[in-house]
Amino acid sequence: MIEEKQRKIKSEIFMILVKTVLFMLMVYAKFSEPDLFIKYRWIENTNSALIVFLGPSTAVSFLRLIIIYWYIRKHRLKPNIKDNFILGINRIVSILNTAFGVIAFMIFMGKSPLEFLTSITIVAAAIAVTFKDYITNMINGLIIMFSDRLSLGDHIKLHDTEGKILDITLINVILQNEDNDMVIVPNSVVFSSVIINQSKQNIKKLSIEFELSLSLGFAPGELEIYLNESVQGFANYITSGGLTIKTLAISKDVARFKVQVLLNNYDKLKEREIRRALNTAVLQLSAPDQPAR
Repeated sequence: MIEEKQRKIKSEIFMILVKTVLFMLMVYAKFSEPDLFIKYRWIENTNSALIVFLGPSTAVSFLRLIIIYWYIRKHRLKPNIKDNFILGINRIVSILNTAFGVIAFMIFMGKSPLEFLTSITIVAAAIAVTFKDYITNMINGLIIMFSDRLSLGDHIKLHDTEGKILDITLINVILQNEDNDMVIVPNSVVFSSVIINQSKQNIKKLSIEFELSLSLGFAPGELEIYLNESVQGFANYITSGGLTIKTLAISKDVARFKVQVLLNNYDKLKEREIRRALNTAVLQLSAPDQPAR
């Protein structure tokens, strides 16, 4: 992985050098052959477009490498680390390169960027209104990337969705849930929602809600002892005293409970086994041969 990252960095440096050489050649040609550019307008437009794109793009790419190198050294991170700040820098560079490309295309078509933008003011306003949600998602995505609220690899719970953050794009946050399904959540939803970030707590919470008939006569303390016995085989994965029972509501016929288990760390397979053991124990409570109290 580290060797692959080093090859990628070398490739990026090589591309920066290539763009720098091309940029210098374009500038040299512009001043050394003025008659050629006057005679052939399309050559002038092509040359100017390349200069406008290559110059800023090369500078931004070089600045990106310096910022990422400084950030990794400052925080003593591994070269192959996946980090929100680095991800955000990469997204911004992509946006800037796209903007440079659009401006270069305008110049290639023989229009100055100012004239072009002035001529499509109404159209631009309509586009801004049409893609308002898209733009909002992009802004929210950048805010998420540069904040410490969420990070790549965090295990979060968002509404009824729970999973690991695989990627943060300019449009969506991509989660992997317990069934290995990819869940795509718009950045605007993530930005405006209440999120439980279990990774920031260094523990994993497992919760199960269930109802029991009052006629069974189980008290919360008895349920807690019984469910603790049902997960004794997973004692190494559960924090000491990490299983608790809460009474959520009591109605005329049933009581609703919530069992919460604190795990030492996130292990998808063990979590699934513990959840299955708890569900099995709860189902047995309503069976005709109930466990002795």
